[in-house]
Amino acid sequence: MINKISLRRAALFAIALLFTTHLASACSEAATTMPTIAYPETRRGDVVEKPFGQTVSDPYRWLENDVRNDKQVAAWVESQNKVTNAHLNTLPGRDIFKERLKQLYNFEQFSIPVKQGGRYFYLHNSGLQNQPILHVRDSVNGAGRVLIDPNNWSKDGATALAEWSASDDGRRVAYAVQDGGSDWRTIRVLDVNTGKVLNDEVKWARLTSIAWIKDGSGFFYARFPEPKQGEAFQAVAENQTVYFHRLGTPQTQDRLVYATPDQPTLVHTVDITADGRYLTIVSTPVSVGNKLTVVDLQSTDWKPRKLVDKLDDEWNVVGNVGTKFFLRTTQDAPRRKVVTMDIAAADPVITAVLPEQDSVLGTASLVGGRILISAFVDVKTEIRRYTLDGKADGVVKLPGIGTAGGFKSDPDDPETFFIFTSYNAPAVIYRYDVASNRAQVWAQPKVAIDLNRIAVEQRFYKSKDGTRIPMFIIRRKDVTAAAPTVLHAYGGYGIPILPEFLPAPLGWVEQGGVYAIANIRGGSEYGKAWHEAGRRQNKQNVFDDFIAAGEYLKAQGITPPNGLAIQGGSNGGLLIGAVVNQRPDLFAAALPQVGVMDMLRFDQFTGGKLWLDEYGSPAREADFRNLLKYSPYHNIQSGKTYPAILATTADTDDRVVPSHTFKYISALQAAKIGDKPHLVRIETRAGHGSGKPIDKTIEETADMWAFAAHWTGLNVRNGK
Repeated sequence: MINKISLRRAALFAIALLFTTHLASACSEAATTMPTIAYPETRRGDVVEKPFGQTVSDPYRWLENDVRNDKQVAAWVESQNKVTNAHLNTLPGRDIFKERLKQLYNFEQFSIPVKQGGRYFYLHNSGLQNQPILHVRDSVNGAGRVLIDPNNWSKDGATALAEWSASDDGRRVAYAVQDGGSDWRTIRVLDVNTGKVLNDEVKWARLTSIAWIKDGSGFFYARFPEPKQGEAFQAVAENQTVYFHRLGTPQTQDRLVYATPDQPTLVHTVDITADGRYLTIVSTPVSVGNKLTVVDLQSTDWKPRKLVDKLDDEWNVVGNVGTKFFLRTTQDAPRRKVVTMDIAAADPVITAVLPEQDSVLGTASLVGGRILISAFVDVKTEIRRYTLDGKADGVVKLPGIGTAGGFKSDPDDPETFFIFTSYNAPAVIYRYDVASNRAQVWAQPKVAIDLNRIAVEQRFYKSKDGTRIPMFIIRRKDVTAAAPTVLHAYGGYGIPILPEFLPAPLGWVEQGGVYAIANIRGGSEYGKAWHEAGRRQNKQNVFDDFIAAGEYLKAQGITPPNGLAIQGGSNGGLLIGAVVNQRPDLFAAALPQVGVMDMLRFDQFTGGKLWLDEYGSPAREADFRNLLKYSPYHNIQSGKTYPAILATTADTDDRVVPSHTFKYISALQAAKIGDKPHLVRIETRAGHGSGKPIDKTIEETADMWAFAAHWTGLNVRNGK
């Protein structure tokens, strides 16, 4: 949910014949004649509650128990996987998708390099390595050498390198180890010169950043209280606290820097200003605005100073020049603006530098004496330059229509890096010189697909209330008739879905299918108002936007009447579950991934309390009644014919616990909703998405595409 991703999104693309509406319908009709699946028997409990006088049954609450500690839940998981695998084994396209996806994923991938102490640190994956490897170069175009290779940490490739940070002098790297997809982290420290791992070990970090103090003597991080024995994967995420760890000392001696016991659901992100003087702490309930706190590290007491103590707006540090802070904010500017605040004053005055514009301000950076911003114009990125006093200073020319980001560096250093990508353009890393306004390729991958055959089109359609919604449509250029379609969206937390290269969907598109991405409300594609329009009491707008996208695809002849599959993960999994209940007739297949399916109990587990500002609280009557209206688990409509459903989750997901999906699929299997399969695929040693090995990603995607292809009538063939 916070993967602002991680998550953060599952995606797809592949080759084959065009399908007319008649042929796709015929294939789909034939598919429904498959033998009825015999589901495992799932015990029904008798839990009934009456919150606010409303009778609510929860017969599968026993499935909330941790699969690692409850033999009955473990047996249920095993029996469900057995039935699901038996069905998937009958799908002829499964192996074809898997082999092609291996080829599509097999390309070099680089992260944006981080420059510290004259060295350049970056992640690199040669192609099919389960986990990216941390490298370093001693000069910008020098030979890279391996620093940390997590592929040797476990036999199944499920132990990953998560957050990492190099010290200012480039001598050490603090890095977080993520095991089996869990959000929990253990932080270790590497000596860059010797390759030796130091004795320092920091446990129970979670949802953390890592920020080195200027002299390299230690780093700041955020952690939660140590959970009780055996409860780590279901422990509620509350009371995150910022600490400083000094190298060479045990964690028990770490210095407590900042805590908010009066607001236990705040998550704290730490950073250090480029001059090393200030620690900045952004505290947020995840969904809406944030508080902003600074610590003057030149002081001896490190007393936190609250610059912003309300949660009404976003406040993010762009950079500083001495005591003058440049901040990006939504205060009186729903599309964001850049302001300054001189914190030398006891009561700092806020001064606008870059006022709100017609476009949405995405990111902002202080680099080489300039302010560089990314502007979203109908979900497409422009990079604009300004002087420090806000005067326009040209643009950074991009290679096409897509998404660009990065531009992080010292405010006085003209050298920086950025990434450019799009749905039909793999991510290229550019080295950029601010002084000359010139960019040159630093790393460019080669992919196993002729992207000239792929068409990317943006269209706009109207939602139920008349709101204009953008949607990207991806297909082969020779696909001009209606073709089986996968429709994807997210719609929450102010997270925009921006164009990026996603090898998984190409497998679907190559086979002659259509892949569509709807930029529905709940994200921030058009600023704060776009998010607010899909949040809390406005959540139904998200579902209406998505349903309207499906109707548009069919009305425009892009998708045949029986050829629409839908897919989304996390908050997007909630989306899929909700719209299937509301319009089961519209979809042929549904692929909800790691979804939030029980909206009345989401706050009882792991990070659920962090989502209260997004969804509302089940403990408040108005919120409860709104949540009950669309909760996927509680609104399954017996007597209606449902699409084929393949839900996916993982046993180590400690962000959206797998019991959401366990309970949802049990309710589906017990309901009278037709003979199409309603199955669950439960991965082992995997979590919410981050850190998942490439081989598991490929296998899961192949299963989803084969399932969707069968029920939408996509004819899967060998060849490219």
